[in-house]
Parts: sequence; C-alpha cells; structure tokens
Amino acid sequence: MSTTVSTPDADETCAYCDSRIFDHDPVCVRDCDDGCGSPTYFCNYACLSAHIDENDLVAGNACEWSPGE
Repeated sequence: MSTTVSTPDADETCAYCDSRIFDHDPVCVRDCDDGCGSPTYFCNYACLSAHIDENDLVAGNACEWSPGE
C-alpha cells in the first residue's frame, strides 16, 4: 500500500475544531483500512482523541488489558 507524503497548506484546518493546524502541534492520520485515502489533519492529539471518542472509532478495535492479572 503506497501513500504520498506532502506538506498540507499553511491554512489547513483541524478536522475537529477548525483551528489552523500549524498554530499547534499537527497530527495527520489516514484510514488505511479504506485504501489509505486522503489524509485528515488534527491540530493536536487532544482533538484527535476527542474525534475518536465522539465517533466511537475504538469500539471493538482495541486490545483488552487487565493490569490486575
């Protein structure tokens, strides 16, 4: 699976909060279960985490961890 790496536009906005990503610590993600399509940009990990939580993107996709075992 091949992807092209490129720098987003200076005015690219966060997919979650619409802030300019380069005013913060930007994060780029791709859905490689769907052909590694266009990148989605978030201004920081907090916005990425909130997007994941609000869209239930981890349901059934995370390993179970039981620290007491």
